[in-house]
Amino acid sequence: MTTGTGSGARVGATAGALGGAASGSASGSTSDATTDARADVRELRRFNRFYTNLIGALDYGRHLYTPYTLTEARVLYELAHHERVDAADLRLSLSLDAGYLSRLLGKFERSELISRGKSDEDPRRQRITLTEGGREAAGLLEERSQDAAGTLLQHLPAADRARLVDAMRTLRTLLEKGAEGAPEGTGEDSPQGAPGSAGSAGSAGSLRSAGPAGSAGSAGRFPGDSPASGVTLRTTRPGDLGWMVERNATLYAAEYSFDLRYEALVARIVAEYAESFDPRWDHTWIAELGGERVGAVMCVRDGRPGVARLRLLLVEPGARGHGVGRHLVDACVEFARDAGYRELVLWTNSVLDAARRIYQQAGFELVGESPHHSFGQDLRGQDWRLAL
Repeated sequence: MTTGTGSGARVGATAGALGGAASGSASGSTSDATTDARADVRELRRFNRFYTNLIGALDYGRHLYTPYTLTEARVLYELAHHERVDAADLRLSLSLDAGYLSRLLGKFERSELISRGKSDEDPRRQRITLTEGGREAAGLLEERSQDAAGTLLQHLPAADRARLVDAMRTLRTLLEKGAEGAPEGTGEDSPQGAPGSAGSAGSAGSLRSAGPAGSAGSAGRFPGDSPASGVTLRTTRPGDLGWMVERNATLYAAEYSFDLRYEALVARIVAEYAESFDPRWDHTWIAELGGERVGAVMCVRDGRPGVARLRLLLVEPGARGHGVGRHLVDACVEFARDAGYRELVLWTNSVLDAARRIYQQAGFELVGESPHHSFGQDLRGQDWRLAL
């Protein structure tokens, strides 16, 4: 997970509202609902105190042996992981007071950690860029944060670690505020040997892919933000990989008239993933909405050192408009970054507008495109890249 900060009061209020609504419907009594809501709030605050103490949030600098507070470290993190950051976007994404952020950035500038200038897109906006010294500081913070998080997990058995990660994703999803309502579309996999898909063969990397996507999320969000409420992600269970093959084949045949060769390609991709799976470098997420499978995505080794590939992104038509695609892409980006990859790549086709919007808003850049004939259709393939 991406390191994040939040307001305890805001989270507590949100949890209280959730608890009150649920309890009221169950008990049918206003007084019982109020009592249950208060108990929920107390439990949330108890967890907040436990977790902030566990990660050393109250004395963050000493916890990681750095001169930076938790807020300063988070700002450096965002600047280090996004090529173009404006001060206004930074303030909104981290929910920081404008005056406080201005003073913090002034401190960074005096310490020669950042430089400030006019935004290329809008000269009224201030573009923030890390200096070489700033990147060194952010890199040190990243290394120590990774070590600290790893220490918390290292003694947990694999099954308990999976339960913990799933629970954290559920927590983020249920407490996320705001909805994403853009229509959702699909992306897809590059046929082996198609233009734009050439690359070294090897573990999980000989078949290039990027799959059916979802709605584009809100502009200005960073990868640490959670998408629309109600969507949860989990790891795969028996039968999920087969479901991915079936749903990819069915949806692409219905929506893009892809022939049987596409289903064959997806089946090879899934089989290769299962045979060469390494949890350190590979991961698949299943998205659920109302307890039903509505989407999936893979993050796998690309075959080149330090490069991961996003593959088989899929969102069911009935779930489009709920931010499922953005949720899946964000999870893939976070996993790749935390695993130590230097870049994340994908291949898709130009006709898939909604998918391409998601990739753009997640920070991917188009690095090449070329026409090809695959799956019985004339298509224009595109290669996208995200520096991590």
